[in-house]
Amino acid sequence: MTLTYDPNLKYAKTDEWARVEDDNVVVVGISDYAQDQLSDIVYVELPEVGAQVSAGEVVGTVESVKAAADIMSPVTGEIIEVNEALDDSPEMINEDPYGAWIFKVKANDLSELDALMDAAAYEAYNATREH
Repeated sequence: MTLTYDPNLKYAKTDEWARVEDDNVVVVGISDYAQDQLSDIVYVELPEVGAQVSAGEVVGTVESVKAAADIMSPVTGEIIEVNEALDDSPEMINEDPYGAWIFKVKANDLSELDALMDAAAYEAYNATREH
């Protein structure tokens, strides 16, 4: 299977993707690479709406039949929304990793996203990792 990389997103080395929307809102999910490594996702522990989070902080977990992975916030701010559809259908992440977002955070400082990789850099980074 060929992994996909959305050129409109920024990527963390911890395999989250981030997309900026209006009013400093950052939408976060996990990459195609991450869902592929995890295999069949069976549960997503969502962060709490209203929680204050820091960039790099663990805010939730994705669990699959073979492993569990932490979900980290790429920016500092407040969790303003979570994708509750994932409670009933966590497999949506496997089916559409860039459509099935996990949470939205209102960022204090969007420049924190400068530390993330663009799609080409993330694809190159993944090529250096063991599969």
